[in-house]
Amino acid sequence: MSSEAEGRFHMMDVSSLTSGPRRAMLRTDDGVRIEAVYEPSPDSVADTAVVVAHGFTGSLDRPAVRRAAETLGRHAAAVVTFSFRGHGGSGGLSTVGDREVLDLAAAVRWAREQGHARVATVGFSMGGSVVLRQAALDRGTGTGPDAVAAVSAPARWYYRGTAPMRRLHWVVTRPTGRLVGRYGFRTRIDRRAWDPVPLSPVEAAARIAPVPLLVVHGDRDAYFPLDHPRTLAAAGGAELWLEPGMGHAENAAGEELLDRLGAWLVRR
Repeated sequence: MSSEAEGRFHMMDVSSLTSGPRRAMLRTDDGVRIEAVYEPSPDSVADTAVVVAHGFTGSLDRPAVRRAAETLGRHAAAVVTFSFRGHGGSGGLSTVGDREVLDLAAAVRWAREQGHARVATVGFSMGGSVVLRQAALDRGTGTGPDAVAAVSAPARWYYRGTAPMRRLHWVVTRPTGRLVGRYGFRTRIDRRAWDPVPLSPVEAAARIAPVPLLVVHGDRDAYFPLDHPRTLAAAGGAELWLEPGMGHAENAAGEELLDRLGAWLVRR
């Protein structure tokens, strides 16, 4: 059963009345319902919440996202996970990084509603581009983050320089590809092209300061070569971690890296 008490930004089910994890349906500023989970820190006085933004075709219930949330939560921080529009149990259609900034803003706002004075965001791949843009667009507002980490993020749009990215563009832009996305990856993709084209990740990175920014990338990333993280870090004056042997996004992020990420997000 779920309660019918609905606030401006979210509708909570009865699990939110307990001291354990809380599930909610958040409502974005454009009216899309987004599933989310809040996991409090074992440290009852923790003032930081970390909001995790997954990659394209992910969701809050995917094992890699759950593993990331568990590891990040060891650092005296609460953790909010959510599914982007068109993914998992969320409504709407994926715009592959455009209107997803509204989903992240709703999750950050919900984290602050739980009483956290400080909220950090970490995003993987598509989620990495979203945390960069959301931080730039919402800087100085109630949904702006206090620290940002982008993992395996692109620096620019429409990149087709690798085979995995050419396959991804086929999934997003072709009717047959979108059917594969829906039934093969459980991701519902908007058929409409971007209009206007959103602020690029590298332009966003340049607008985030003075909020601390960390860029993380694997040297075996099959999607985006190393000029992407280097460009992002240079534009934003960011700290840059190039991870030996790491592949792409949350599936490739090992426990040791997630542990370092958690420490950085809490202490910056």
